[in-house]
Amino acid sequence: MMLVRLTKAIWEEIAISNIEGNLQGLKANQIHRLEKLYQRRIPPRQIVTQEFARQLSEASHEIHRQVGVLVNRNGYVEHVIVGNARGIVLPDLKRVRLGADRFRGLRCLHTHLGGEKLTQDDLTDLALLRLDLMAAIDVRSDGLPGLVRAAHLLPADGRATNADGYDAGGGDPSAIWGFLDPQIPSQLDIDFIDLIESLEEELARARHIRSPRDHRDRAILVGVTTSSASLAQESMEELRELARSAGVVVLDSIVQRRAKLDPRSLIGKGKLDELIIRSLQLGVDAIIFDQNLSPAQVRVINEATDLKIIDRTQLILDIFAQRAQSREGKIQVELAQLKYLLPRLTGSGAEMSRLMGGIGGRGPGETKLEVDRRRVRDRIHLLEKQTEQIRTSRRVQRTQRMRRDLPIISIVGYTNAGKSTLLNALTASTVTAEDRMFATLDPTSRRLRLPRDREVIINDTVGFIRDLPPDLIAAFRATLEEMESSDLLIHLVDASSQQVESHIASVEKILDELKLSGIPRLLVFNKSDLLNEGEASNLRQAFDAVMISSLNSRTLIPMVDRIGEMMESATVRDDNHLPTSHQAVLTN
Repeated sequence: MMLVRLTKAIWEEIAISNIEGNLQGLKANQIHRLEKLYQRRIPPRQIVTQEFARQLSEASHEIHRQVGVLVNRNGYVEHVIVGNARGIVLPDLKRVRLGADRFRGLRCLHTHLGGEKLTQDDLTDLALLRLDLMAAIDVRSDGLPGLVRAAHLLPADGRATNADGYDAGGGDPSAIWGFLDPQIPSQLDIDFIDLIESLEEELARARHIRSPRDHRDRAILVGVTTSSASLAQESMEELRELARSAGVVVLDSIVQRRAKLDPRSLIGKGKLDELIIRSLQLGVDAIIFDQNLSPAQVRVINEATDLKIIDRTQLILDIFAQRAQSREGKIQVELAQLKYLLPRLTGSGAEMSRLMGGIGGRGPGETKLEVDRRRVRDRIHLLEKQTEQIRTSRRVQRTQRMRRDLPIISIVGYTNAGKSTLLNALTASTVTAEDRMFATLDPTSRRLRLPRDREVIINDTVGFIRDLPPDLIAAFRATLEEMESSDLLIHLVDASSQQVESHIASVEKILDELKLSGIPRLLVFNKSDLLNEGEASNLRQAFDAVMISSLNSRTLIPMVDRIGEMMESATVRDDNHLPTSHQAVLTN
């Protein structure tokens, strides 16, 4: 007798371990009936049989709870789930890197006790888990199955596209789901395998039909603000330009206003679900956040999606990785990348692949990003030693220039203000100059002859930007120190920008933080050719600045004269003076 009771207890424990969800209060025979669902098989080409639907509905009617199963494409039951009267909670399926053109290979069949349609939770689970199908079986008052209501995901349709030929949104949000006509189980005559295979073929075709040779990442931009919507929109426009500079196609942007930021996922679970569904609808590869994400937030978001999750810092690091050409630049970019990624090296498998791959994970350090923490720390230590050697070499070069009594002028300003174009115009150089953020990165210095035959060294610098990543500043301190020996700073501003005042304030703030505000500087507005005469006059008077166009050499004459006057009246710096700050502005 004891042996029988022991065997029964062991069997019940095994049964409970194979059924997921709300089992509290269920009797042993009810658990046994639910366990038997694992022994049933649905013909692969049928969504559900009348017999299987009857077993689900009778079990659900008896316990007055929703019952669901996850069935693979071979027709075998992989999971049995028990919920409550209102819904079920699907298990945490193993997060694998799903193919962009495939569904998960599982369909969910579950009961509805009230005869209701598919709920929003049902549709959300269908989208987030990339299920083949979501079907709800009505449970009649006599316990028999009623109508089966089913939905599946749809490939992207022919909605409006942006200038790059990519879906720019604006379509019906419900278009992500396709609904089957409600039928009783015995009259469901749809070939399930043909349906899924055709949908996956359309999905693959939709992803490649627009530009098969274009391998750029496609992304949604996300901003969260606790302040005014206008400030958030300005920040999002800058993020859009950063994404463009990184070679990313932006399909949509979303700004959420909250009383306070969600500490777990920044935007909250409900909004995150909406965001992921929108990402699936557009077929994007990545979600780019305007804010910097903590390692914990990255892990929470990664658990919800297999898309790449990129924050502002990672995007900027990626741009620098693309621009670095010299050995010095590559060393400093890799150092910044590794310092950023070190606290985030806690995942494995697909999560690690999303963190390291594509945008935010390329450049000179990309082959070293999947090593363990110890090796990353060793690599950081080695790169810091190499950076220190670069600092020493640059310090010697600066000392030699100062001994030759060559004054140093550095062009500073917000990114894409036209600094490299100005350097080319002043010195007849051919430094790379493009209409995008951080077009050049490696240091550039040229000689410039001022009036009265006075020679100076003029430095081109990489642009400032708000919230410049601290790891990037620390890694680039070797080149940043070039700024400290400057005798004059030319603060160049894009006069055509809608955020002139905020750009000036950002640069001034950074100069002050880096203890460079004591260096004389000249405010110069560039791209004056894009303004009318009245707008240019107002800016010149409001800021007591010089107006130029780097593309028109005649407009440079007043600026050069002004520089000559300032250099003549400037106090000669003591040759033995050493800078007290180890921080400076990024220099090109």
